[in-house]
Amino acid sequence: MRPCAKNRKRVAWLALGALDAQQARELRAHVEACEGCRRYLEETSMMTQALKEAQISTETEPSESFHRRVARAIRAEEPRSLWEAMVAPFRTTPLKWRLALPALGAMAVAILVLSVLASKSRTGSLPSSAPYSARTVSASSVNSDLPPTLANYRLVANQSLEALDELLTRQANKLRPPAPIYTASTFALVEPVD
Repeated sequence: MRPCAKNRKRVAWLALGALDAQQARELRAHVEACEGCRRYLEETSMMTQALKEAQISTETEPSESFHRRVARAIRAEEPRSLWEAMVAPFRTTPLKWRLALPALGAMAVAILVLSVLASKSRTGSLPSSAPYSARTVSASSVNSDLPPTLANYRLVANQSLEALDELLTRQANKLRPPAPIYTASTFALVEPVD
């Protein structure tokens, strides 16, 4: 017979003497009526008594193989570098290298292809529909009027700083048309004519 599932833990505590007096009395009453719990209490009590009587010998000396296993387990728990963690599974058997080398080669080829494609996309030419506003600047065009854009200033500055200074001075001295003056009456709402 098996002990009652709800009383198993309490019977073990009773065998250890861990229950208070009231709980112990109630459980002993149940144990007298239930044969499964009574057998379980007897077995647990015998085991508890045997453990209490067991002698702990401090003279036992562990073997050399025990020390090696402990040292190996400690080394396994130490943090490893990323490379060591990647290589460790392949160190155990040579057969794994036969599988790993083709996989590593395929990964290297894939990385190489992706890097070539990425570099081509960065250095590729602009599509023909893209506007291209920068024009080459020669020494003669510095003297002509260039539109005041940052790209033109950079091109002229790459030729010489004196040329950039001349261009900026010429553009600053150039008369600009007066800016329109807006008044409140300019913004008045005009009703549309039908």
